[in-house]
Amino acid sequence: MSYSPAEAAEQSGFSIDTLRYYEKIGLLAGIARNSAGRRVFSDDDLLWLKMLRCLRGTGMPIAEMLRYSELARGGEVTVQERLALLQDHDRRVEEQIARLREQQEQIQFKIGFYQGALCETAPAESLQATA
Repeated sequence: MSYSPAEAAEQSGFSIDTLRYYEKIGLLAGIARNSAGRRVFSDDDLLWLKMLRCLRGTGMPIAEMLRYSELARGGEVTVQERLALLQDHDRRVEEQIARLREQQEQIQFKIGFYQGALCETAPAESLQATA
C-alpha cells in the first residue's frame, strides 16, 4: 500500500513538516515519489515512523536517532551496535520512569494531604450551612 504525506502524518502522529524535516536530515531515507514528484510512503515507511515515534516519545535525542538510522541502513553487520544503542536508551528510559514514580508518589502524598484537609473542614462547613 502507499500513503500520501497527509496519511503518513496522520498514521504516524508526526506533522507533515516533521516528516519533511526527518527526510531532509536523513531519518527517513528512500521515500518514493509518484509520477508527479510527490512523496509516497509505504507500509515499511510507516513501520519505521512508528519506531521513530517510539524513540522520540521516550526522549531519544535526534542525534542518537540519526545514529540508529545510519546503523539500521548498515544491515546485519550493525546489529550489535544497534542493540547496544537501544540498551543504553532503555536504561535511560528506566531511570526516567523511576524518577517519575518518585515524583508521582510525592504528588499522591499531597493529594492525600489535601483530601484529608477537605474532609476535616467539610463537617464544620456543613454544620454552618445548616445553621
